This record gives sequence, structure tokens and C-alpha cells, in this order.
Amino acid sequence: MKTNFDLKEPEKSLKDAREKALLLSAARLVLFFAMAAVLIVGISEVHWLALLFLPMSALFVGLIFRFNRQKDLERFYLSVLEMEGFRKKRKERQFAGFDTGADFIEARHPYSSDLDLFGDHSLFQLLNHTVSQGGRSLLAQWMKHPLSPAEAKEKREALRELSANGDFLTVFEALGKAFLKQEKSKAGFYNWLKKPIYWKAFFFLPLWIGPILGLAVLFGVLFGMISSAYLSFFIGVGLLLLGAVFRPLMAAMKALPNDSDLKTLQAWADLLERQEFRHPLLLRFQQPVRGDGFFASRALAQLESITFLVENRTNMMYLIFNIFFWTDFYVLYRLVQWQKNVGTKMKEWEETFEHWEGLVSLAACIREEGLDAAVHWSTKEELQFKEVKHPLIKPSDCVANDFDFNVEHQVVLLTGSNMSGKTTFMRTVGINVVLAGMGMPPFAAAMVSGPFQLYTSMRNTDSLGESVSSFYAELARIKVLLDQAASGKPVFYLLDEILKGTNTADRIMGSEALIRQLAASSSKGIISTHDIELSEMESEMPALVNYSFHHDIRKEEIVFDYRIKPGPCPNFNAQKLMELMGIRLSKPAPDNV
Repeated sequence: MKTNFDLKEPEKSLKDAREKALLLSAARLVLFFAMAAVLIVGISEVHWLALLFLPMSALFVGLIFRFNRQKDLERFYLSVLEMEGFRKKRKERQFAGFDTGADFIEARHPYSSDLDLFGDHSLFQLLNHTVSQGGRSLLAQWMKHPLSPAEAKEKREALRELSANGDFLTVFEALGKAFLKQEKSKAGFYNWLKKPIYWKAFFFLPLWIGPILGLAVLFGVLFGMISSAYLSFFIGVGLLLLGAVFRPLMAAMKALPNDSDLKTLQAWADLLERQEFRHPLLLRFQQPVRGDGFFASRALAQLESITFLVENRTNMMYLIFNIFFWTDFYVLYRLVQWQKNVGTKMKEWEETFEHWEGLVSLAACIREEGLDAAVHWSTKEELQFKEVKHPLIKPSDCVANDFDFNVEHQVVLLTGSNMSGKTTFMRTVGINVVLAGMGMPPFAAAMVSGPFQLYTSMRNTDSLGESVSSFYAELARIKVLLDQAASGKPVFYLLDEILKGTNTADRIMGSEALIRQLAASSSKGIISTHDIELSEMESEMPALVNYSFHHDIRKEEIVFDYRIKPGPCPNFNAQKLMELMGIRLSKPAPDNV
């Protein structure tokens, strides 16, 4: 399939494709009845008319291919229009109906379950433009396993170039959405490729003699040169010979990928072969499809045509040609040659396309969101953001914050009233660290980061099956953090409302001990708490710094500005929230609730 598409007016192109498909369908129907009439009259009365059946059959097949081409164009432009709808939903952060990637959630992963990387309203839903199972799995792997700073810088520059090529991104994604609807597992196909196809040297005899004898016998019978008994004998011999290749062709039919899968891979290969990339990373992933003077699109087109024949062996037209010309031998020979010449490259091609799916996903997000923040990878233990935003909050509603976590400080103690933005800010920091580690620009104006390993403890829940309480689950994650910190690893941690599952006295005592232990290690991080008493540690610990989120109460309404501010929170709002919810307090609640 050629990938020259007009993206300027997809609605008009869709209409044209539908009209042409309708005309071709009508022409094909008329030709079919004409072929039937020629065959009947040719056999019964005017024998020479039967000879027209072969060229008419060729014309019929040509109409089928042209019709399929128009249907392919129709599906492509429908996908382009569908993608525009998805793009608008992503802009509004409306992810209902999007792939959640929930199967990639790992409760014990260092950070993915706490930062909404997967699940409903997740980063995966914002980033994902993949269509294959392998592509989406690779994207999830990139999200969970950050690159080294050097690799992230290289990938960032490659994505910058790729995101500027909007037509390529649109066509690549639309091709996948148009044709890769129900992907067939290729495990059986790769196992089939490892085994030699059953082919004997004497099969060349029926391969060449079959069509010649078939034409001769048909010609002789039609013009009365030989008895029709010879035709019956020829068909009988042919059926016996065709039985020799029946099993290998059936095995191939079960193993070969879907025709639509191959159409997608072939179109992707054709698209990639025609691109002129500059960045070494993009050239490295382009090389497998057009390197060594060999074009993957041609090999995949060959396999697609063979698969089409194999899948349509029970079609009436194929059966007629197979009986008279022993077509199965030709199809099997083409399979043997394809497997011999390029079969070993198929796995590499599929993995290459999966990488392109991931790259296209990231580049498309960069283009849609207009991301271009500079990321400076520092050798120092520091983290700075300018105008950082949460990617999953609607841009028009999102409040940007500046944040400077310099080398002098080890712990940021974050206090604030309920719903003021503490947890959201921590997730904002964490999710942008993840994006930078993937080679993407963060949702910020600028970012500076040391070589940290991210670790979080924010969303700990109990497990009835494992007989684990939420408090114990939190302690288990904190133990992992302490072990990593003790080993000297440069960990950046996010701990939300630490030790909230125990009483106030034990929580404050344990929190203070934990803060001192972490401050003495090589790790850095943010710890949020409602225990305002902990903020007093700043006066005796130079490694700790206080930040907070505030609120105002205006009449019966609590107002938040969602701006991070230096220093501890001066007041809290739990009492007011309880009153607004109808709880009648007999005594004034303390300020630090």
C-alpha cells in the first residue's frame, strides 16, 4: 500500500473514496454476470467465447484490487477524522473510552502506582498513540524504566525533530488505527518461520506443467479436439497432486498474520522508507526497514499478497483456477522463497515498528501540547522547576508553580490545609521527573535535575488477601526507601502524609525520626504532613526547609490559590470543612487539625 495521502481536506478525500468504491463495486458486479454469461455460452454454444473468460477474470481481479484500495483510503481518512476527535478530548483532558493501560499497574513499582501513570485519567491515556500490543507494552516500559541522563538528552533531540513532522505523525498513527483492528498473535508465525516449509524438488514439475496442460486441455475440450474425459482425468490427477501440498498450506494459513496486520506493517515500512531523518537515533530505527539496499515494504507487500491468496483458497475464483492450473504449487513456492530470503528479518521489523509507535506517541504528545522546555541534567543533587504544571489537569485550569530544591537542602517539609494542593504538587513534580526520564520535555518552562532515582509512598492501601493494613504497607515501602538511601543511591522520594495510620503522638515521633534519618543520607525528597509541629525542625536542621500551600475563607467558602509558598502553613481548614459538611462542633477545634 502506497502512503501518499492528502491530509488537507480529509472529509473531501473520504467522500471521493466512498464514491469511487461504489462505482467499482457496481462495475465488478456487472463484470461478474458478464463472465458467467460468457462461460455458459462458451461451453454450450460458441466455444471460442470461453477464451474470453481468462482476460475477463484478470480484469475482475484488477477491479477487486482497485476496490480494496478505495476501501483502504476510506478507512484511513475515517481514522484521521477519528484522531481529530481524540485530539480534542485530550486537550480537554477527557479520557473516557481511552485505553487505561491498567494491566501495567504494579503495586510494588517504585513510583508508577502513586503518580497515575496508568489507570483512569492517567499519563498513559495522554501519551498513548500506539495501536499494537507490542507498541503499548514498550511505551509502558519506557514510562516505568527511566533512561540515563545521556540517553534522555539524545532521545529529547530526536523527539524534537520528529515532533516537527506533523504529517508523518498523523499518517503513521492513522495507518495503524485504520487496519490494525484485531491484532493476531504472531507467536505461531515466528515458530512456523523457524521450521523449513515442506517442499520437494519434483513439485517444480506440476508448478510449470500444470498451467500449460490446463490451458491445453481446456482449449482441446472447448474446440472438440479431445474428449471431455481427458478433462475429467486431468482434474482427477490434479486433485491427487494438490493433496501433496494441502497440509503445508493449511499450516501456513493458521500461522500467517492477518492480512490487515501485514497491510499495516507494509504501509509503515513504505512510509518510513520515504523519510529523510537527520538525528542518529531516528536513523538507527529507520535502518532495519531500508538498510543494506533492501526495502522492507517490498518484502512485506509480497507476504501480504501471498497471505491474501492463502486466506482465499476457498474462494470460488481461486478454486476454479486451482483445479485447472494447480495454483497451490505456485503459492507454496512463493512462501518457500519468502521464508528463505527474508523470513529471518520479520521479528526485527516488528520490533522496529513497535519502537516507532512509541516514538510517534511521545512526539505527537509534544506537538499537541506545545512542549519545548529545556532540561538541564546536572551532576549535583538538585531539582528545579520553572512554571511546572500537572499534565493531567486541563491546561486552562492548571496553576503553574516554581520550585527550587537546591543542593543545601535534603528534605522539603510540605504543609497545608486539606485540598490546598499538596499531594497534587508532589505528583506534579514526580510525573514531570518521569517525563524527563523518558526523553520528553516536562510540562514546565524549564527544569534542572540531578541523576536521581524516583521513589514514592503516597497511595498505600490495605490488602485483605495478604493480611496487610495500609499502615503496614506504608512502613514496607518506607523500609525499601531507607535501604536504598543507606546504600548511597541518589534517590528522590515523595512521601505523602507519612505515618497517617497511627495515633498523633506516635506519628510525630516516628516522622521526626524518619526525617532525621533521611536527611543524613544521600537521598532528597518532599514529605507532606498535617503535623505542623514537625515544621519546627527547620530551626535545628539546616538540611530541612519548609514549604506550604495556603487557603482563605470568604464567607462560607474556602478559596485556594494552589501556589506553593516558603515557610510552614499558618492555618488549616479541617474545622471549617466539617462545619460545611454539617458536623456541629461543640468545642472550637485546634488550628492544626
